[in-house]
Amino acid sequence: MLFVVLLQLVLCVNVKAQDKMESSSTIYVFRLKPHEDLKKSIMAWAKQHHIKAGIIVTCVGSLEQYSLRFANQENGTLHKGHFEIVSLTGTFTQDAAHLHLAVSDSTGQTIGGHLLDDNFIYTTVEIAVAELNDVVFERETDATYGYKELAIRRRNRKP
Repeated sequence: MLFVVLLQLVLCVNVKAQDKMESSSTIYVFRLKPHEDLKKSIMAWAKQHHIKAGIIVTCVGSLEQYSLRFANQENGTLHKGHFEIVSLTGTFTQDAAHLHLAVSDSTGQTIGGHLLDDNFIYTTVEIAVAELNDVVFERETDATYGYKELAIRRRNRKP
């Protein structure tokens, strides 16, 4: 039930309040191994499977290095060590991703931000993603701040 609510919340972003956009989904589960790059691996998988609208369902695992960009910062921050992934969330396509990662260190201190490249897996990452079958994610410049923001479109199916 929670999963259905999550999908509806994601799909209603940037859609007129009176409109409702629903989608069926296909769930994929895979494991990433030591020293693989978390973001590059997700993007390679998305490209291989021609994903037009994907969301992260869940992700657990560990990193030997994280690279994040914090709120309102131009550059990323890189740290080496051993970190537990406590959250990975976001949207992606075969061409682009908007993903946020939170990790904790050995003292339990947790930090999060915008996922960049160079997040290397320590022992494993177990990840579940959903491909939304009835919509397409695109990025359009939002006039408010000039960032490319999520635009959700109905997927055109061939008869």
